[in-house]
Amino acid sequence: MEVVNRNKVEPFITKDTSEIREILAPANSSLKSQSLAEARVAPGRSTEEHFHLGSEEIYYILEGKGLMRIEGDEKEIGPGDGIAILPGKRHKIWNIGHSDLVFLCCCSPAYSDQDTIMVE
Repeated sequence: MEVVNRNKVEPFITKDTSEIREILAPANSSLKSQSLAEARVAPGRSTEEHFHLGSEEIYYILEGKGLMRIEGDEKEIGPGDGIAILPGKRHKIWNIGHSDLVFLCCCSPAYSDQDTIMVE
């Protein structure tokens, strides 16, 4: 059985400028085709617009208030919201609240910088 505690994983900055902790990923587990990370965006900040060539993503909002844009469609999001992001779809998330925007990011195949194409 593999158990990885979020508090024991070092954060890093992804290509889109969000801070993430890969809780489960090929780099730290036996998983081969998916990853689970916690992402944080500080108040007043955003990720940079980007898309993924092959990965599907799910964002699941845990804390905070944000604005999500996918291919020009924008919606306010908050705790309990799940967001489906298909490969090739440009997306960006803003923190429009007063505390960190915290969300889980599930990727299949697993997240990689090589699969991330920056638009901005």
